[in-house]
Amino acid sequence: MRPEIVETPPATAMERARATRNPIRKLYFWTLHWAATRHALPALGILSFAESSFFPVPPDVLLAAICFGEPRRWLRAAFWCSTASVVGGMLGYYIGWALWDTVGRPIVEFYDGQAVMDQVHGWYDEYGFLGVLVAAITPIPYKVFTIASGWFHFDFGQFLLASAIGRSFRFFLVAGLIGRYGERVRPFLEEKLEWVLLAFAALGVLGFLALHWLG
Repeated sequence: MRPEIVETPPATAMERARATRNPIRKLYFWTLHWAATRHALPALGILSFAESSFFPVPPDVLLAAICFGEPRRWLRAAFWCSTASVVGGMLGYYIGWALWDTVGRPIVEFYDGQAVMDQVHGWYDEYGFLGVLVAAITPIPYKVFTIASGWFHFDFGQFLLASAIGRSFRFFLVAGLIGRYGERVRPFLEEKLEWVLLAFAALGVLGFLALHWLG
């Protein structure tokens, strides 16, 4: 008689986080576990809101973790992330418009963003709404764009529309790709996790280097 084969259920994300000593993988599996809790979407909204005006960490990491953990939630997660980002952008606009000397200038100087502000102003003068839309989609820090829009008194309706299109394009693309292909690419992602994170970090660095190149 052949022995009965008992399948071992796959380890949970938290169990995998506890089992590994690699700090990067521990953080990755911990984020996957945490993203599946009831606090995930509110935290995503807060992070996305803050990143639009002052916070340096982009919400893409948590958005991706939520979509990997529960691919069927990708649409709701992308909507939550995009909406919060646009609302946060309105705060950034207000900072540039009314609080430039006390709040806006220190933020822009922290990100070395004066050259980007001048470039965004040039795009707006030359291309109008399309210039604002380009600034919203490019990899320059979005917070610099929102504060610059308020400081230069861009048309608020155009700013809001450009932000909604640009932010939605980015977050729905990320969430949609993971929701559609996440389970297929997840084994490769986890096998090459360090290299994938390194690539994301390089993209982030390129975004900040754009602050100098655009000048």
